[in-house]
Amino acid sequence: MSDNPSFVLKAVEDVVYEQRPIPEISGNQVLIKIKKTGICGSDVHFYAHGRIAHLVAKNMVLGHESAGIVHAVGPDVKHLKVGDRVAVEPGITCGTCDTCRLGRYNLCADIAFAATPPTDGTLARFYRVPAHLAYPLPDGLSLEDGAMMEPLAVAVHAVSSLGSFRNNQTIAIFGCGPVGLLCMAVARAFGASRIIAVDIVQSRLDFAKEYTGADTYLPIPFKEGESKVEYSQRSASAMQQQLGIEDRGPKAVDLVIDASGAEVSIQTAFYIAKTGGTFVQVGIGAFDVTVNFGMLLIKELTCKGAFRYGPGDYPHAIALVAQGKIDLRPLVTHRFPFDQALTAFNATRDGKSKDGKGVLKAIISGPDVPIDED
Repeated sequence: MSDNPSFVLKAVEDVVYEQRPIPEISGNQVLIKIKKTGICGSDVHFYAHGRIAHLVAKNMVLGHESAGIVHAVGPDVKHLKVGDRVAVEPGITCGTCDTCRLGRYNLCADIAFAATPPTDGTLARFYRVPAHLAYPLPDGLSLEDGAMMEPLAVAVHAVSSLGSFRNNQTIAIFGCGPVGLLCMAVARAFGASRIIAVDIVQSRLDFAKEYTGADTYLPIPFKEGESKVEYSQRSASAMQQQLGIEDRGPKAVDLVIDASGAEVSIQTAFYIAKTGGTFVQVGIGAFDVTVNFGMLLIKELTCKGAFRYGPGDYPHAIALVAQGKIDLRPLVTHRFPFDQALTAFNATRDGKSKDGKGVLKAIISGPDVPIDED
């Protein structure tokens, strides 16, 4: 059977709609009829550049932030039935390697992750996953919410699983894109005493303040001839002075997350994190970054890299929304039908749609699914 229209990246900025075979299922697998898919920065990067690092995309179905309806279940599936509304976790791991067995399956060397070469993504009518990667959506959660669980799980992993963030702590987040904003939302749900948002775009800072109550910082401009390291140290001092940040005590920053990938943000983070604090890198940018290693030693910082999400992060994300602690709806700024997927990708790449409205998160409906269906 081949009634499975799919949005396929052939080469750089070359996308087509193709009919792909409907996946066959067996055992503990389920077939999902995809209803809603969000566009991630990695999707756009593959579209615009054709590769991320050594991963080259060719003839690959795009998309990995998805939710849909269970269309068929394998004979061994017990907890799902046809018609269930589910969020789809898009990474299939081996389950037997050292990292999987240690509970860090996101680091599995044999992971098959949707829309990461050579694995096809979810922008299609049908997508197959093991049943344990399809999470039922509680009543009150929309399929758009389900699609947003993927970036929210990234935020949960960074703030909670890695950052060990707790009630009455302070967090600073560089980058007010979707993941940065969701990190702020998670921190607020956990009872943050203070949230600090940093971005170079004032409108995004304004949104962060409205969405999470964050204090905001717009970085100072560079001086002529100033190195990135010199600038970052000066910007950190200005940030500390403007926002009353101290190195220790109740005015210190317990957790710093970089969701921008910008080198100067990473450098600045080392200066503003408190002594004994934690830094988590989420954003992907330049791989060769210069940092003040002395700050790592003198402050005895805990520094971690965040890669996607791991055990418990998806259920945690779903619970936060189901309990009313996080509202995902304000982040969805644009909605497109399946036949306008290219327009959605171009708008996300450009940061705004043709009408000039800024894009935070664009959602593409599945084939033959109206954009207002949920």
